[in-house]
Amino acid sequence: MNIKYTWIEFYKEFADKLLKYKDNREELINIIKRVYEETKINLATLDKDGVIVDIDPFTVFGLFNKQITEDKRKLLASELGKRIGVITPAPTNLDGLPVLNNQNATFFPFIHERKEQDIDNLWNLFESALVYAKDDSEVNKAEISKWFDYCVNLKYNGNSKITMGLFWIAPDVFINLDSRNEWFIYKANTFPQEFVKSLPVIESKIAASKYFALLDAIKEYIKTDDRFENFVDVSSEAWKKSNEVNKLEKAKIKTADMENAMGDDSDVGTRYWIYSPGDGSAMWKEFYNKGIMALKYGEIEDATQYTSKQEIIDKLKATVNPEWSFKWPSYAIWQFVHEMKVGDVVFVKKGLHKVIGRGVVTSDYQYDPEQEDGFKHIRAVDWTHNGEWPHPGNAIVKTLTDITPYPDYVNKLNAFFVEEESKIEEIEEKETKYAKYNEEDFLNEVYMDKDEYNSLVSLLKNKKNIILQGAPGVGKTYMARRLAWSIMGEKNTGRVMLVQFHQSYSYEDFIEGYRPNDTGFELSKGVFYNFCKEAKIDEENPYFFIIDEINRGNLSKIFGELFMLIEADKRGHELQLLYSKERFSVPKNVHIIGMMNTADRSLAMLDYALRRRFAFYDMKPAFRSEGFLKHKEEVNNPKFNKLIEYVESLNEVITKDESLGEGFCIGHSYFTSKDIDDERLKQIVEYELIPMIKEYWFDELSNVREWSEKLRGSIK
Repeated sequence: MNIKYTWIEFYKEFADKLLKYKDNREELINIIKRVYEETKINLATLDKDGVIVDIDPFTVFGLFNKQITEDKRKLLASELGKRIGVITPAPTNLDGLPVLNNQNATFFPFIHERKEQDIDNLWNLFESALVYAKDDSEVNKAEISKWFDYCVNLKYNGNSKITMGLFWIAPDVFINLDSRNEWFIYKANTFPQEFVKSLPVIESKIAASKYFALLDAIKEYIKTDDRFENFVDVSSEAWKKSNEVNKLEKAKIKTADMENAMGDDSDVGTRYWIYSPGDGSAMWKEFYNKGIMALKYGEIEDATQYTSKQEIIDKLKATVNPEWSFKWPSYAIWQFVHEMKVGDVVFVKKGLHKVIGRGVVTSDYQYDPEQEDGFKHIRAVDWTHNGEWPHPGNAIVKTLTDITPYPDYVNKLNAFFVEEESKIEEIEEKETKYAKYNEEDFLNEVYMDKDEYNSLVSLLKNKKNIILQGAPGVGKTYMARRLAWSIMGEKNTGRVMLVQFHQSYSYEDFIEGYRPNDTGFELSKGVFYNFCKEAKIDEENPYFFIIDEINRGNLSKIFGELFMLIEADKRGHELQLLYSKERFSVPKNVHIIGMMNTADRSLAMLDYALRRRFAFYDMKPAFRSEGFLKHKEEVNNPKFNKLIEYVESLNEVITKDESLGEGFCIGHSYFTSKDIDDERLKQIVEYELIPMIKEYWFDELSNVREWSEKLRGSIK
């Protein structure tokens, strides 16, 4: 076994064992589902609406080779390996392994976009690659080349994903060409320039013939270079060096170092650009998935041949319309080719009011004459962010603009992503700092049996939204937090938020609204909006938003258009928010736990529109539960036992009272303190129980007197 890279032999055997499922994909899907259920890791969306009907082998590898924590990657690899018969020990490190972007983690288009043969052909590529890895004959090369050329051109695929998949299954045979490796090979001065110039030019959809020519060239070269023993060493070094570059870039962004912004062009360090990927940013998803940015002016051939902006203008006038000025297109092309540099930062805009992404340029200008959509002028970009943020003021209309000379503007844009980075770092830092908490811990602290617990967990996971309703003192808030912790497996306060609704609580508090500031009013985001944004960054993990006294607020007013978005089957769907007009969605990993006191006379009935979006779970006093009986034994106080007997009798009376009923019973949480003495018993009776029954029977003083005497008498 390769000691340096403990994953290699495991991955090879995993690939061999996985091949037997080529004609038994239904069983493979069932194995995947079982592993995710047992490991309690959220299964990412692998097809439209989350329904998996088919899967390819590279996507299976992608389950544990994407941007999730290394512990989760190792766990998934180990558990999936066991289910398909892998004997090799699971890897202890994942050094040198490239990973997928979480938002583009399947090798096939979703069912509404893919052709019938797409997944079959991915299996054909997988199988032919394993054959070629054992016998690199020309016949086998021709076979794998056929499937390579098909699969690399599947929608949302490209060099990065296909070569990454091949590298996973046979890293000593195939080299990975993700953006980091491509940059490392071609642009990072890793190899002598003469050697680099001899390599095939890389397009966004490389042909198999060029890929194999590149393989052969690098394989021969590294035999002469002591730094590398194999392709895994190349991938590992590419990852390390690109991380160093990215850290430097992040440091620049966080400090917003604009010292050179106003200097001469030749002195400018990192430039900042704002860019629109096509009309209405229609190409953003495709460019993001490919890791590129591109300009459309197809009438301009390889733009490096033009020696001035005027030559570009002349060409456009001659080929498009002699009456137009073409001033801005010529500037965009010229800057894209000659002024933009590797390491520059690009902000992506949509329309005048939205920022939808950010990235770092990783390649020089490339011209691809075969691009049918006209976007033939290309640069590779490491897209670091994809989302939606409000643009500060109106954005510039032009397709591409150098905004380096405007440091205040750049700082405002940077602020979005510095905040985003800090949230991600905060999530990562917290992962190992929280105390473990599991089902057993929950059952030890909450008076509920195991079957009830399992039903409640299943209800919350399926419905996404539940309301815990019950009488005062049944421990709704106490249980809600622990329910969340038990599902997360840890007391992670960073993924749980508690708010309390009241009559004045509003949409502006919850989602967004205008708030006064020193100069007038500004649009500020509410607690639920911010919570959802944080959850979306960390989609692999469940988040819990807990609402105390949920029925005290004006729910229609608070939730607004989110009535629909919180439904389980509407998660991920977008609607336009009221004030910012931003397209917003509630992530699938957000669970809402509401709490409702059934003894509150002042509350109106819940809005039906909200009621049907929640499951309702009744919580009752648990004086007869195994946990509470054990608690009584531990307290070992005769007065305490006598008081509990009277409270249980009182609850029977309350239940039979037509004006009250079961929802007004007294809960067990008044009595769960570990420190029970005579003084504490007196406080419970005088200041908690008697005031409550006075409220219940405000017009029946005889009942109040009777039960006040009984309760006081029980502790004498």
